Amino acid sequence: MPVAIITGASEGFGRALAEDLAEEGWRLVIDGRDADRLTLAADAIRNLGATVDAIIGDVTDEAHRADLVEAATQSGHLDLVVNNASTLGPSPLPPLLSYPLAAYEEVLRTNVVAPLALLQLTLPALTASGGTIVDISSDAAVEGYEGWGGYGSAKAALDQVTRVLAAEHPDLRVYSFDPGDMRTRMHQDAFPGEDISDRPEPEDRVPAILDLVEGSRPSGRYRVSETAP
Repeated sequence: MPVAIITGASEGFGRALAEDLAEEGWRLVIDGRDADRLTLAADAIRNLGATVDAIIGDVTDEAHRADLVEAATQSGHLDLVVNNASTLGPSPLPPLLSYPLAAYEEVLRTNVVAPLALLQLTLPALTASGGTIVDISSDAAVEGYEGWGGYGSAKAALDQVTRVLAAEHPDLRVYSFDPGDMRTRMHQDAFPGEDISDRPEPEDRVPAILDLVEGSRPSGRYRVSETAP
């Protein structure tokens, strides 16, 4: 039975991906900061017949990351890590020259440092299994959108971390994946008071990431339009 860690899987894209993998027979380790949302997600996954460890916590916490890895490697192997947990930063989105620096440091800790720290812990198990890493990116990592400097620069840094990991570990498949706009709580926070009902549901983006997880594409950065529809 393949095993995956998916961070930030209590709602949105992470939960949608976890449910699809559950239906395909994966054992899952998921996390989230909101206990109620995480419990609902775990119950939905178990109702699909899958085994899931749901661990409440924040990926920026060292002890929490260790708990995720311990739970995932109980069976002796780990096949997939999806760094999906993320923070938008302040809402409404501030311009860079008035961005609160303490908030920016938190965005970097959550969106760059924590994913790398988790991968450092999981590297031995992933290497043993010839596993897969997927770091969730954004078009804000490559485009200069007004107001998106904090989040976008953090995702750009994560993209570069992913590129270097791919170069340093050719035995693994290492991907950045940009799912595009989605109808999620974080996207709503980026556009407070606006109607985002025209954005696709997270479930609509899952087939594209499954194309990476289940396929044989070379390591690299992929937009949703570049993988399976």
